[in-house]
Order: sequence, then C-alpha cells, then structure tokens
Amino acid sequence: MSPRRPAVPAIAAALLTLAGCASTGTVPSTPAATPAALSPATVTVDEHADHTTLKAAVGTTVTLTLHSIYWSAATSSAPDVVTPDGAPTTAPSPSCRPGGGCGTVTASFTARAPGTARLTATRTSCGEALNCPPEQRGYEVTVEVTR
Repeated sequence: MSPRRPAVPAIAAALLTLAGCASTGTVPSTPAATPAALSPATVTVDEHADHTTLKAAVGTTVTLTLHSIYWSAATSSAPDVVTPDGAPTTAPSPSCRPGGGCGTVTASFTARAPGTARLTATRTSCGEALNCPPEQRGYEVTVEVTR
C-alpha cells in the first residue's frame, strides 16, 4: 500500500475555478464585459522597453518612467496620435550621493488617434561626471495606436 498523496490536481482545479481561467482571462459565472463598460487601459514602461513596439487602443494612457534624473523629458513624434498629459515629473532619490543622478523622470501620454508615434528621451550623463556611451544616450519606444 503506497502512502497517501494530497489531491494536488483537485486543489489546482479549485484554485483556477476561484481565480478564473488564466489561459482565457475569464472568470466563471461572471458576465462578459461590454465594450462600453471597459475603462481605458494604462501601460507603464521603463528602460526595459527601449527599442520595442507597444500596441495600444485609443484612450490608453502610456506612462514612461526612466530611472535617472539625467534623462530629458520624453517627447512624442506625433502628438496628434500620442499626446503628452501635462508636464513630466522628476523625483530625485533622497539617499543618492551628489552627482549620482538617482531618481526618476516620469511622463504620461494618452493615445488619441490611430497611427504610430515614437516616444523618445535623451541623456549625456550616466552618473557623476560620467559621459554615457552612445548606446546609452537615447531611449525610444514605438506606440502603435488602434481603435
């Protein structure tokens, strides 16, 4: 007689039922949302999204947070497609040594119309009196907006 093992498959199935099916994104016994009930999405990107393309629907907010106060404020190549939501914010880190550039520069944009826009930022300093190598001087993410 073998030792009794817990019913792992049964427990996993129960958790999936409670949490909703991960593969379909639906929750059992919950009516499907209608398009009018959906709220606009928010997408946050940082340095890890450099040189990537992001797809967004009209109404989506794209928040760009770069982790150094030496970055310029991000700009949109097509403000009629992806519009800035006011002035960017800079938040220096209080525990940073002078000249370290610790902190963030954050800018938010709203996808306004179908099309493509590039969000770009630049910097020349990568720390205390340290010039950035060419491959670390620019940031770019492409936003493809659909209806």
